[in-house]
Amino acid sequence: MILQETFTLSNGVEIPKLGLGTWMIGNGEVSAAVQEAIKRGYRHIDTAQAYQNEAGVAQGVRDSGAKRDELFITSKLAAEAKSYKDAAAAIDESLRKMELDYLDLMLIHSPQPWMEYGEADRFQEGNREAWRAMEEAYKAGKLRSIGVSNFIESDLENILGSASVKPMVNQILVHISNTPLELIKFNQDREILVEAYSPIAHGELLKNEKVTEMAERYGVSVPQLGIRYDLQLGLLPLPKTANPSHMESNAKIEFEISSEDMEFLKNIEPIQHYGEASNMPVFGGKLK
Repeated sequence: MILQETFTLSNGVEIPKLGLGTWMIGNGEVSAAVQEAIKRGYRHIDTAQAYQNEAGVAQGVRDSGAKRDELFITSKLAAEAKSYKDAAAAIDESLRKMELDYLDLMLIHSPQPWMEYGEADRFQEGNREAWRAMEEAYKAGKLRSIGVSNFIESDLENILGSASVKPMVNQILVHISNTPLELIKFNQDREILVEAYSPIAHGELLKNEKVTEMAERYGVSVPQLGIRYDLQLGLLPLPKTANPSHMESNAKIEFEISSEDMEFLKNIEPIQHYGEASNMPVFGGKLK
């Protein structure tokens, strides 16, 4: 069963192969979602400072009754923290807000502040400074593992060139119709685990007739096909949902996509629009 399986990060830490994403689940609702997920066997919960729901996630963890050492909790450093001082303070603030002694994984959420996402400036010095704070927290035992998110090859090379601890994870947008194979290979060649957020393309995959036809042929749902696709690429999917029935079905992926169908899905026409989410930077939009 996928919920009981793990990847092993480059530092030896085990991370559950399927996580619960909590983006856009409000702080008041996320506690119940986390409890429902844990009740159904999820042990990997993903949040971020930018989601403004860390406290609710932590409340859900406490109220679930699960032992802390049985859970894998991830948060992400605010994309705007591009100095050692700001990053170090933000890491401590997450731990305080969540009332935790440590996080299992902390990521730099973006190489660029959200208001400047997609611009020419890659904030290389700021990312090196933020990474130095992450390394320090890691060595102090506040973080069991550290990584990045939304980093492309040049962003990773910038970190790797000066790091004393290399990133263990890069969390990026990967789903059927958006598969950056070269970036995935760049990470995997360096023993950096790729986590795939929005494996169902923020719901837009449900509108793709070719994907729907293939899912029907396998006797599974489109979300199940999308999650299985990421897993077969060696990635760790993070489907976001507050719906208990979706949590259950998302974890029922004990089937295999054929190599021929995987090749077809890798080369399916790229998605052009993410619906209401298209104004978000990671989906190609610009914050105003």
